[in-house]
Amino acid sequence: MSASNARPEAVAERPVVRWPTLAADLDRVAVEEPLEIRVEGQPLAVVLRSPGDDLDLVAGFLLTEGVIDGLDDVVALANSAPNTVDVRLAGGVAAHRAALARATRELYATSSCGVCGKASIDRLEVLAKPRESKIDIDSALLCALPGRLRDLQGGFAMTGGLHGAALVGFDGLVDVSREDVGRHNAVDKVLGARLRADRVPVDDRVLVVSSRAGFEVVQKAAVAGIPLVAALGAATTLAIDLAARMNVRLVGFLREDRYNLY
Repeated sequence: MSASNARPEAVAERPVVRWPTLAADLDRVAVEEPLEIRVEGQPLAVVLRSPGDDLDLVAGFLLTEGVIDGLDDVVALANSAPNTVDVRLAGGVAAHRAALARATRELYATSSCGVCGKASIDRLEVLAKPRESKIDIDSALLCALPGRLRDLQGGFAMTGGLHGAALVGFDGLVDVSREDVGRHNAVDKVLGARLRADRVPVDDRVLVVSSRAGFEVVQKAAVAGIPLVAALGAATTLAIDLAARMNVRLVGFLREDRYNLY
């Protein structure tokens, strides 16, 4: 992806003064807007995201939060109003009540933290089965990922304010990529794209993210069945410990010539 074909709705212009020249100019900046997620007409969550790929985002959100298990759980998914997505679940109202009981977010989540709305630390982990074993590491594949992700981040090239996430096959081919102002939203978007194509679990892909590997990124990967998470940024203690429990390979500080394997 080049800057010219970045999601236009995710980029806007705002007046800026360039220092030290004090020249007046227009700056390209990342768009951040709220998205309300409704299930059976009732509010479930509000997330701050970059507009674009909203249906992918909602599908991935519902999957990684444990509200749904797969595409069969969703009857309809549509934009019902600006910045609003309505979801109808199989089973109707009864399923809606169960979904609300399982949902672990409160009705607000910031774009910077995927779990800021969690009620308590005990509810952070969505149930996911640990993998039976860890996959082998292909160093050549890993070291090629930063360049490939960079080529896909047209919005970042324009604004410097968008995170990227991509699902890459073990053959090095990119399956799907998305950008968002929130790193966890970018992950939800790529996972949601797979879910909407009825291709979950995602146990045949590497997840590469331009951000740090925080708890919420590894949690989402574990729920989706991803065997390896590769982050261009740092890994946190919670992320490392969760990856160990789930038998998910975790790579941090990924570069073209080196990486950390936790």
